[in-house]
Amino acid sequence: MTNDEKTKTKKGNLKLCELCKSRKQAIKRPKNLQKICKECFYHVFETEIHQTIVSNNLFFPGEKVAIGASGGKDSTVLAYVLKLLNERYNYGLELVLLSIDEGIVGYRDDSLATVQRNKIQYNLPLEIVSYRDLYNWTMDEIVSCAGIRNSCTYCGVLRRQALDRGAAKLGINHVVTGHNADDMAETVLMNILRGDLARLENSTTICTKSSGSPIKRSKPFKYIYQKEIVLYAHYKKLDYFSTECTYAPEAFRGTARVLMKNLEKIRSSCITDIIYSGENLVLKEKKKRQQFKKKQNANGSKEPTEVEIRNDGSISLGKHGFKDGNRCTRCGYLSSNTICKACMLLEGLEKSKAKIMLENDGVTDGAAKLTRTLESLTF
Repeated sequence: MTNDEKTKTKKGNLKLCELCKSRKQAIKRPKNLQKICKECFYHVFETEIHQTIVSNNLFFPGEKVAIGASGGKDSTVLAYVLKLLNERYNYGLELVLLSIDEGIVGYRDDSLATVQRNKIQYNLPLEIVSYRDLYNWTMDEIVSCAGIRNSCTYCGVLRRQALDRGAAKLGINHVVTGHNADDMAETVLMNILRGDLARLENSTTICTKSSGSPIKRSKPFKYIYQKEIVLYAHYKKLDYFSTECTYAPEAFRGTARVLMKNLEKIRSSCITDIIYSGENLVLKEKKKRQQFKKKQNANGSKEPTEVEIRNDGSISLGKHGFKDGNRCTRCGYLSSNTICKACMLLEGLEKSKAKIMLENDGVTDGAAKLTRTLESLTF
């Protein structure tokens, strides 16, 4: 008798779950193509996340943790599962929802309404930090000046800093995000395609932290497929916002995503295979530090100031200059240079804004133009 015949029930052609052998098959797992019932799917999904947390020692008892909540499927499932596992396994965590309002009309305002509902559904406190308050800019305004193709570059830098500032405001030293296995694999592919060796080696790190900052970030969904997150949210009937960001289609990440999805059709395990490859990737040693100039010390003698030549040709000052853990002279945020990346981007925006206002009174095509047109209407 074949395996298929063994799993048939007495009622007919209905097949039983490959794990429990007692309930009807309902789901074919994207990760390993295993055919299982809903209850077993819930169990393996939650258990895999728990094992990732435990094996990587992500939390300690009594820790206060901020969940990066956008209202999307990843962060909504993350909030639900973390609350569930915290109670089931007695992690002893104090969970808080932390949301960033980038200022994207028709997208972020609607997703934040979902986060507000999640706050009530999961009985968790919520803190919202906005680009307007931190930078005096919204993403719609940034796109109107810098163009849609550069939107993800600006948003990525500003959002990362906003999360850290929001966590610091709450007195929290740990932020968890809903980055899943698909995101991790896409990042590896992106860095390979762009030849970004500086980021390639650390692109699969589950927990990151700057030496001068008390705030660390972790990704409990590192090995969880995006399709399984969607299935979990669907069968659990979780409340989440499913619309894609207005500016996301122009992002380079989309190119890597298409490539990875095509590979996944051929080999379902390609996502985790890419992650494992990234974990075992070791780059050759960086170029030796070179003498840059002489610096006079307290004794009056001169000593060399060392610099590190990065792979992209830029220079990072060594122990006698600026290093990881130093602060931006403008905003006080962590930076390896005198001015952080966010302040440099904002400075460029201010110059672009002045030029645009001279040319066409600050109005360009896109979401910003539509918003300003509606604001000017009178009824």
